[in-house]
Amino acid sequence: MYKKRIKRCLDIVLSLCGIIVLSPVLLVLFILVRVKLGSPVLFKQERPGKGEKIFTLCKFRTMTDARDEKGELLPDEVRLTKFGRLLRATSLDELPELFNILKGDMSVIGPRPLLVRYLPRYNSFQRRRHEVRPGLTGLAQVNGRNALTWEEKFEYDVRYVDNLTFAMDVRIFFATVRAVLKHEGINSETSATMEEFMGSES
Repeated sequence: MYKKRIKRCLDIVLSLCGIIVLSPVLLVLFILVRVKLGSPVLFKQERPGKGEKIFTLCKFRTMTDARDEKGELLPDEVRLTKFGRLLRATSLDELPELFNILKGDMSVIGPRPLLVRYLPRYNSFQRRRHEVRPGLTGLAQVNGRNALTWEEKFEYDVRYVDNLTFAMDVRIFFATVRAVLKHEGINSETSATMEEFMGSES
């Protein structure tokens, strides 16, 4: 019952309340991103959701469009500005995803939506992460976030799918608040964001 109906009702209520309460913050961030990073303010990218259905994820932009002499985008660590790092450290860049949750593309809690090009790289176990809606935060995010290896992330994702309950969602929600306040696991050990997933050996 919770997984099929109550969870979606809670997502609608929480995302709508979040949009209303945080509307002044959203407006201020919109202006700051426009001034500091330029247009477009929102970063939009296709991601796979539940059942691998593709949707358009929206976040506040955190990187510039700086390119080299060949017109290629510079590495993430170069394009990620101090302001962008602050947005990521506080997870404020994720706030526009509240609209994705309201639409039904995402849930408040669930495996994070990753890149479409990763789909053929998953093994059968990792692909199970798409049995539920992707989330604004999830079990992997409160257990290390980008400090985890890809395999560790997927282990947490599938563990969430197999053990999804209201109690678990509540624990993850409050653990997320704690992780954000402590700025834990924002970066991996070798990258400004997270290395690309190239597939697992098995």
